[in-house]
Amino acid sequence: QVHLVESGGGLVQPGGSLRLSCAASGIVFRLYDMNWYRQAPGKQRELVATITSNYSTTYADSVKERFTIFRDNPKNTVYLRMNSLKPEDTAVYYCNSPSGVATIFSWGQGTQVTVSS
Repeated sequence: QVHLVESGGGLVQPGGSLRLSCAASGIVFRLYDMNWYRQAPGKQRELVATITSNYSTTYADSVKERFTIFRDNPKNTVYLRMNSLKPEDTAVYYCNSPSGVATIFSWGQGTQVTVSS
């Protein structure tokens, strides 16, 4: 059974930084592309960043040059380093593996990021 466990969220002031982690179990992690998504209150879940199995990365325009996605295959973990955080980054953040526009696995519980002074 596949489990995705996100962690690392919290309350941070504008301009601050956080590092999110997503630990995967039950899969051969290195074979999968991995995405970070976020869902703000009252909004649809949106794609934030992607890292492929061969380490190529892409980002939503709203987070380019502020967020960095990276992975540690031996630890079965994907990370999201977030710098220069803005109030509009406030959301619950999730990870998953993409299959076209869908996702492969059941969603984890997510991790709450709140950017506020």
